[in-house]
Amino acid sequence: MSDTRFSRPATSPPSPAGPEEGGGPANTGARWPLPEEAFWSEQTDPHGVLPDDQPGPRAVIAAPSRTAPTPPTAPGMPAGPPGADGERIGHGERVGREERETTTDERSRVHGVATDERPLTQAEPTPEAEPGKRKRDPFLDNVKFVLIALVVVGHSLVPTLSADSSRALYIFIYTFHMPLFVLISGYLSRNFWNSNAKTNKLVDTFLVPYVVVEVGYAALRFSLGQKWSLTIIDPAWLNWYLLALLFWRLSTPVWKRMKYPIPVAIAIYLFAGFSQISGDFSMDRFFGLLPFFVIGLVLQPEHFELLNRRWIKIVSGFTVIGAAAVAIYIAPQAPLDPFYFKHSFQDMDLSWYMGLGLRTGLLVCSLAMCFAVLALVPRGETWFSDLGTRTLYCYLLHGIPVLIAKEMGWLEFPWLHGPLGVLAISSSCFALAIVLCLPETRTVFKWVLEPRLVWLYRRPSGS
Repeated sequence: MSDTRFSRPATSPPSPAGPEEGGGPANTGARWPLPEEAFWSEQTDPHGVLPDDQPGPRAVIAAPSRTAPTPPTAPGMPAGPPGADGERIGHGERVGREERETTTDERSRVHGVATDERPLTQAEPTPEAEPGKRKRDPFLDNVKFVLIALVVVGHSLVPTLSADSSRALYIFIYTFHMPLFVLISGYLSRNFWNSNAKTNKLVDTFLVPYVVVEVGYAALRFSLGQKWSLTIIDPAWLNWYLLALLFWRLSTPVWKRMKYPIPVAIAIYLFAGFSQISGDFSMDRFFGLLPFFVIGLVLQPEHFELLNRRWIKIVSGFTVIGAAAVAIYIAPQAPLDPFYFKHSFQDMDLSWYMGLGLRTGLLVCSLAMCFAVLALVPRGETWFSDLGTRTLYCYLLHGIPVLIAKEMGWLEFPWLHGPLGVLAISSSCFALAIVLCLPETRTVFKWVLEPRLVWLYRRPSGS
């Protein structure tokens, strides 16, 4: 066989495609590229990302071998490379020919030809993954489904809040479910302005669904016997999130240019309590939940990896249990206004120092619960991972059955005002969330909730 002891070792060049493993905050480190979100495009929802926007496995091209193949050896002939005069060289004479071997090997490498003069060929791409095809990370989808199910539960518990059990669960949910939704939205907004296609969607993915939902719920309330009321600038009920997220997204470039965005956002959040901010255009919620969005903007994938440690999961479990115990303890006398993150100190009849203390404590508790839930939610593929890709439909449509149930009195039966009623309402709401996140639901309502307004925008100059 040919001797390659003195030849340059064959090494594979680094693949420009990055790591071979699937990407995402659930299973990657600092090398993972930042995810980009296309908000409510054809394959996403108001809290999700496109499957192609999260990195995943890519094809790796095998490096060509630079080692000459072994020439055949006739029976009875000593092994070794052929000499200049055609004689076979034995093992003992091989050292004396090392200079000629090196020269021949270098000449072969320069011309890209092996010692048998066959051209080098690239290996075929691995069939497991196509170039450019990225795998969607299931971790954030799991989190989003859990949160959207809690949104439905929280809205359904309102008629039964006179019971301490319902009130305790309501306080527990509202401590973290919308703050965590906002935090994830901030995390997925970091590269939103890096794509023209995504910025073009600010109209057809925020404003158009907002107007459609406002008119739809006004018509629904009118059909249930209420007075016709339609105020576009004052979002009704759950529609506040669309406008607030629109303005958070518009403010993203400002926060990304700041040296200390989180302290500035917290200061704005605290001092906003001194003013009675109007609910028009969701400005009260915009300032009330601003720190969570900015914290999401500065989070990196390795921060999610820090939460995937056993001791942190144990601490998170105790944190959730402790928060539930505190909610049960304070439920009989605690007011609900602070948990909406929008009321001023004057609205809550608090002095300035009590108001600042309350807002600071609530921010700390909410962040602790947010990170505890992120640590405890499964990171791999689960039965509800796919459901988490369509939370838009659950968020915007669940108000219809919930509002009907409230107006018809279905949530005011006496047996619902107790632990058994809390269990029944929660179970029904989780089932409703599953139905509204099914692909069939999206097929039915896609034309109205995800309108395609490609004709509205100019084509980029390079296209």
